[in-house]
Amino acid sequence: MSLTLATPPSSPWWSPERRPDRRPRLEARGRIRRAIRDWFETQGFTEVEAAALQVSPGNEAHLHAFATEALSLQGDSAPLYLHTSPEFACKKLLASGETRIFDFARVFRNRERGPLHHPEFTMLEWYRAGEGWEVLMADCATLLGLAAEAAGTRTLTWRGRTCDPFAAPRRLTLAEAFRDLADIDLLATLRANGTGDGTALADAARSAGIRVAPDDTWSDVFSRVLVERIEPSLGDGRPTLLCEYPAPEAALARRCADDPRVSERFELYACGVELANAFGELTDPAEQRRRLEAEMDEKARVYGERYPLDEDFLAALSRMPEASGAALGFDRLVMLATGARTIEDVLWTPVAEGP
Repeated sequence: MSLTLATPPSSPWWSPERRPDRRPRLEARGRIRRAIRDWFETQGFTEVEAAALQVSPGNEAHLHAFATEALSLQGDSAPLYLHTSPEFACKKLLASGETRIFDFARVFRNRERGPLHHPEFTMLEWYRAGEGWEVLMADCATLLGLAAEAAGTRTLTWRGRTCDPFAAPRRLTLAEAFRDLADIDLLATLRANGTGDGTALADAARSAGIRVAPDDTWSDVFSRVLVERIEPSLGDGRPTLLCEYPAPEAALARRCADDPRVSERFELYACGVELANAFGELTDPAEQRRRLEAEMDEKARVYGERYPLDEDFLAALSRMPEASGAALGFDRLVMLATGARTIEDVLWTPVAEGP
């Protein structure tokens, strides 16, 4: 289902003249959502609804939240945030005894707007208690096919690139991707304890012709290589599962048993677009606290701000079973299944432009 705009996109989204272009994609959005919901329910999942207002929006260094405050009847105030993901709430539900859950969550991220980003969007998250992270890879492949069938297409498309949603995904480790696409030995830049050697990665990146700034951290260089050399090649022709992320890039994931330098994390790509992020979940509250505090230290260094930790979430981890979980950008999936140009083409009511 690839549609061509007949009306200039400069007109407001609510313009009656744009409705003939927008309506078919929005109808497809509804069909895709229903197909996915039906599939989860047949698999024994329960749909949940995580509250959007939380004491912590999440603790990833480079994610920015919308802040607000809660007022009591007496006028006392307490800070709250719109969540950047329902993850903390969903893991509390796992700790309470839920075993298979999914949520079409409205989530909010500040400083994000573009063809693939929107301040408010829908994130499909699902969790499997007692099941390993590789089961989620099969889930992702299934969801791609369901979306395509619901949209009436055999091909995912974006910016001239195509991907077969029914093809078996290619599984590629980060070490293989850096070796094959950037000529960098990624594992050689990771210490035995899983921390990154910034000097080693910077030297390797320079040798590969990638710009490196004097104050770049290991993670800065990693991200630049990923964006410039790795991601453009992923999901071309068939989906790609990019897996075994280095430990410094997987703050919420368990480390791999056979190599603690890497973690049980993968991302799903189609047409060069990241669609999903999945983990074998970390359940050690002390280790999780250490990692989140490190993320907030980095946020304070780069942006001069930090978000509070959700102490309730850390307490729940001690009761949470072994589990795996995934987050999929639902709007992006609809984009690729309908051939949309931007994420706003598949949103019923895009957020007003900011300053």
